[in-house]
Amino acid sequence: MVEKLDLEYFGRKHLRRIYRNLPTSVLYEEIINNREGQVAHLGAIVVRTGDYSELPPENKFFVRDPESEKKIFWSDEKNEISENHFNTLFHRMLAYMHNKEVYVQDCLVGSEKEYEMPIRIVTETAWHSLFVRNMFFQVQDLKKLENFTPAFTVIHIPGFRAIPELDGTNASSFVIINLTQKLALVGGSNYAGELRQVVFTLSSYLMPESVFCMRCSANVGKDGDVAIFMGREDTGKSTLAVDPERSLIGDHAHAWSEKGLFNLEWGGYAKIMKIDKQKQPFIYECTRKFGSILENVSIDMDTRRVDLNDNSLTDNTRCIFPISHIPRSRREGLFDHPQNLFLLTCDAYGVLPPIARLTPEQAVYAFLSAYTSKFTRIETGEFEPQVMFSVAFGDTMIALPAYAYAKRLMENIIKYNIKCWLMNTGWCGEPSFKSERIKMAYTRALVKAAISGELAKMEFETDPVFQFEIPKKAPGDVVPEEILNPRKCAEDAGEYELRAIRLVAEFMKNFEQYQHIVPEEMRSMLSQIITLDDNLDLEDFGLSIG
Repeated sequence: MVEKLDLEYFGRKHLRRIYRNLPTSVLYEEIINNREGQVAHLGAIVVRTGDYSELPPENKFFVRDPESEKKIFWSDEKNEISENHFNTLFHRMLAYMHNKEVYVQDCLVGSEKEYEMPIRIVTETAWHSLFVRNMFFQVQDLKKLENFTPAFTVIHIPGFRAIPELDGTNASSFVIINLTQKLALVGGSNYAGELRQVVFTLSSYLMPESVFCMRCSANVGKDGDVAIFMGREDTGKSTLAVDPERSLIGDHAHAWSEKGLFNLEWGGYAKIMKIDKQKQPFIYECTRKFGSILENVSIDMDTRRVDLNDNSLTDNTRCIFPISHIPRSRREGLFDHPQNLFLLTCDAYGVLPPIARLTPEQAVYAFLSAYTSKFTRIETGEFEPQVMFSVAFGDTMIALPAYAYAKRLMENIIKYNIKCWLMNTGWCGEPSFKSERIKMAYTRALVKAAISGELAKMEFETDPVFQFEIPKKAPGDVVPEEILNPRKCAEDAGEYELRAIRLVAEFMKNFEQYQHIVPEEMRSMLSQIITLDDNLDLEDFGLSIG
């Protein structure tokens, strides 16, 4: 077993210096002195990660020990590592840190006082310390800092590389979570998003059972009505939550208790490649503010001006900012229970409608499927879409079985009478290579109509394949009637039906993973959400999206 990390003792004996809770301006100086980044002409700090996206699932592990054996849902998809390997790796990381400087941020997860969780994050670099300072709640009471005891600790050393044969990893970069020791190790990767994911995993695991932690964005109207948006990257989760007519609660991680909704984070981590100033004005302005971090953004070293349209390094350019950078953002702890739940997807195959009304069962099915399209660059340099499913809009680093989260969501939807909507922010009627993406103005108008209750007053029709309800007309004159139903804007009705059947088959194939792990009552309920007619011979259709 790893002994509890005594930072004071270890620092005196092995480290050159420990920098504790440095403020933003001092961290800027450290970043420049360490040559970790450059200051852009309007004040943001520009950094390079080297790793342009999060680590693959095979590089992420939970430590399997007698305690976690009983508490974690172990499956074929969940990588495990032994206590001995963890101990070896931990001590090798400490040896690597000998005579080095480290940066420590003691901060809080959770805006609600009853559930706030103290955390400590130790980083090798100053810019990652600034990331942490932007992302989580700062401790305002100096006396609390003097007696700070973290609920868990994350150690992030990007310069350290694992040796798979020795350390039991699959690569030199890794994320390892030891739930028993309440300690996480991140090494070999500069990608700051790993820290965010680890903190979410640990905090959601340690929260009381009555608190449901979700990856979602959220906002609130002037009357206190809360809307939450669940979706993977490129679905518009952050963009839709940052609404000029509503106040932003949070960008990524929230918790839902019996008293209401609260934010787990205090920062935003928005994708900004080719960001449109007119469509996303608030996030665009964050790229031009002191304290923001620009990940992998192109910068002219003579003028220090940035080019947000340059994807020569990666398409995954990011802006990390405190939510206080967003006008009308809300810091207070607890908000009312959500009234509307939006499940977002970016469908590149043009099958799904811009908005559809869901039953609670359909919402849970969509939650477990978490479908979207992922674009990968092929040899020609163009991007090709691929079907992508994930577990509950998360990743492999969830400790409990997916159906446990689905059960909690279902209970809350029914208990609080939440209106559920599927939103496609991708393409409608025709696939991505033949049409334009749905305009953000249309999506925003539909969200506004749903939240106001005006959309529910419209006449709906039931989709014959997916069985959800599609509005025949949208309130107002912003959204054209013809784009609401993808069947009506498809050039070839027969070809559209084939695409729809193919996508249904992909959903059904993905849902097979739950057949033997979901309780019978839930399995029988959800297995009927999407079905294909028995007289269809699937082999005749060559069922693969592509």
